[in-house]
Amino acid sequence: MTKEEYNNLGKTLWDIADDLRGSMNADDFRDYMLSFIFLRYLSDNYELAAKKELGKEYPKASETNNLHPLSFWYSKNKKDITEFEKQMRRKIHYVIKPEFLWGSIAELARTHKTNLLSTLQEGFKYIENESFESTFQGLFSEINLNSEKLGKKHEERNKKLCSIISKIAEGIASFSTSSDILGDAYEYLIGEFAAGSGKKAGEFYTPQTISTILSKIVTLDSQNPAAGLKKKINKVLDFACGSGSLLLNVRKQLGVTGVGKIYGQEKNITTYNLARMNMLLHGVKDTEFEIHHGDSLLNDWDMLNEKNPAKKMKFDAVVANPPFSYRWEPTDLLKTDFRFNNYGIAPKSAADFAFLLHGFHFLAEEGTMAIILPHGVLFRGGAEKEIRTKLLKDGNIDTVIGLPANLFFSTGIPVCILVLKKCKKSEDILFINASEHFEKGKRQNTLLEKHINKIIDTYQYRKEEERYSKRISMEEIEKNEYNLNISRYVGTAEAEVEIDLQEVHKELMAVENKINEATKTHNKFLKELGLPILE
Repeated sequence: MTKEEYNNLGKTLWDIADDLRGSMNADDFRDYMLSFIFLRYLSDNYELAAKKELGKEYPKASETNNLHPLSFWYSKNKKDITEFEKQMRRKIHYVIKPEFLWGSIAELARTHKTNLLSTLQEGFKYIENESFESTFQGLFSEINLNSEKLGKKHEERNKKLCSIISKIAEGIASFSTSSDILGDAYEYLIGEFAAGSGKKAGEFYTPQTISTILSKIVTLDSQNPAAGLKKKINKVLDFACGSGSLLLNVRKQLGVTGVGKIYGQEKNITTYNLARMNMLLHGVKDTEFEIHHGDSLLNDWDMLNEKNPAKKMKFDAVVANPPFSYRWEPTDLLKTDFRFNNYGIAPKSAADFAFLLHGFHFLAEEGTMAIILPHGVLFRGGAEKEIRTKLLKDGNIDTVIGLPANLFFSTGIPVCILVLKKCKKSEDILFINASEHFEKGKRQNTLLEKHINKIIDTYQYRKEEERYSKRISMEEIEKNEYNLNISRYVGTAEAEVEIDLQEVHKELMAVENKINEATKTHNKFLKELGLPILE
């Protein structure tokens, strides 16, 4: 898909969303729009597999009496349906009844059938509970098809849904329906809705440029990044995964076979459902990912609550963009929690280090963790200084990267990326000050490909560059009382040119002598002309 095609598809879908939502809140309409794109993808992928499976048996549109081809086949081959569906589960891991496929739904919408709403309700319930080998209960729980925001009466809601679905069907009919294309469209819409959501967007969306930086870092060889990409990441974790875009970006860097299984955790139920849809829509099979709805700070995911070190889950890569300076209430029990008891507990006013320690606890010995945090974690005192000091003394902080301000939808503050490792090769810490390297935008600043590549290249080869990057010894950091404020080590201001006062004095004297000589010559001419001379 070319960039122009991608932009056209994204703009087409966004224009439809903007036009149809009317007085509905953008966040509410987002769930309808993204769910229908998700259904379109599942359906197209299913139909393509069904055509391959049935071969010449797959009915032609001209012979189906205006029925969906699979509906027609089902009606003629009832005794073969069970075996057919068994094969579909084996090949693409899910089944959708013909009446719930996008083509059938779109036809109901086009012909303004009054049973559209009830068919959608049945279809969503079927996909949640029966389509996949794993159940995806609550996948569509945030979409209330009986909401008065769609209309006060059943007829009005049905009519509104007919309009929305028909417009989407028309809008994307001419575009390819591969997982890459619709997956990109899904991400585009998430980004656009995030832009309109302001501060709320931080709950579910990490800008792709920043996702790419974290993903590229954790997929490089942990001990020797200069050696290039890892061959395989068996398990990757994002414990504040939002819509899942960061996890998908890690998979993109290494390719489909490069990542064994994806693990994510998300506290917000709406965003949790977005993440699950996003995985499936990008062609990640239900056996290749696990997203948990829960609170990472409380560590309420049973899988991660194993206290026996020999049995605990370990991840080759950990990435995260947790909420910045989140206020929390650590209980006495949490203060002795196995994730925190060797470091201390993060203050109530900012859970940043609690999030960091949660992810770091589950990092494998040869793994890499990259986390986005506010700059305060680099220099704040108290409990945060104690945690930071222990991480530094243990040799776990590998790189500190400062990013430009105003890159996020949720905040305008500049943030940093901390790269951590259980076992790192270098004894120094690399500081990268990329705060001045960006393209200014109207609403937000953005990182171009050259900016991203410069950060990754500097990290990979541990390069030093004046006013951009520097390797700092632990001795120097200790002298600075374990303060990691980036500007303390890598300033971006250009040094003032040293002025040699004696040289300047000589130059001024020479200029003065020239002025005196010129004045004498000038006065000579004035005297010859009988004019008053200059004093």
